[in-house]
Amino acid sequence: MLLLNSDKMYAKDIFNIIDELVPKKLALKDDSIGYFGKNFENYDVKSIKMMMDLLPEYDLKFTKDTLIIAHHPPLFLPKTPTYVVHSNWDVIKGGANDALASYLGLKPVSPFDRKTNIGRICSSHISLNEFLDRVCLKFGPENVRLVSSDKPNKILKKIALISGFGLSNKEYIKLANNISVDAFLSGDLNHSNAILAKKLELNIIDVPHHITEIPGLIRLGELIKNNEEIDIPIEVIDTGIPWKNVSTDINF
Repeated sequence: MLLLNSDKMYAKDIFNIIDELVPKKLALKDDSIGYFGKNFENYDVKSIKMMMDLLPEYDLKFTKDTLIIAHHPPLFLPKTPTYVVHSNWDVIKGGANDALASYLGLKPVSPFDRKTNIGRICSSHISLNEFLDRVCLKFGPENVRLVSSDKPNKILKKIALISGFGLSNKEYIKLANNISVDAFLSGDLNHSNAILAKKLELNIIDVPHHITEIPGLIRLGELIKNNEEIDIPIEVIDTGIPWKNVSTDINF
């Protein structure tokens, strides 16, 4: 690809490069991906900020020559040009779910949901307790919830994982049971799905949505940084979870 000017990096050129690395055609139906903002044709980018979620307070502080690459679609029209790489990054080989598996020391062997390529099935040979220790070490025990079949020494040969939202989907809980996984790690567990997992005697490990997607955001940042056609500063920003714990984070 030839850039318009060797001294400039235009937004549309960066979009084309990202589309080559993570094709938009891989995105799930009705997913909001791609460009959010006003006209970008002659937008000269001097820096890239990568984040999970663009919030208004961040949008107001960036300079006009900044490009934001976000994982989640913004819920407002940003003033800062923003490019979203969402479900196409989740499903692509080497993307968000493979990054999560790698972060947890697991080897992916197949997609979890073969219809969409969401999630991964990973091979393993460690006990539930050993895997929990690993998850707590990586994410902090305060961020880990367990729905257990009460067999802590059970050897986990098949572990399912989905970065982000997987435990909010009742059909994914059922699928994990139908394909006989030994444990299922993801985020966004709700009460009714926890009850369903107990009924099915399925080991569920719940880690906050945001935290499970950080390994993928970092890997996406590295992928873009390592592209020799993009020669501008790239910063990965962890904006954290979008709430505070009243007992520990707020002083009245």
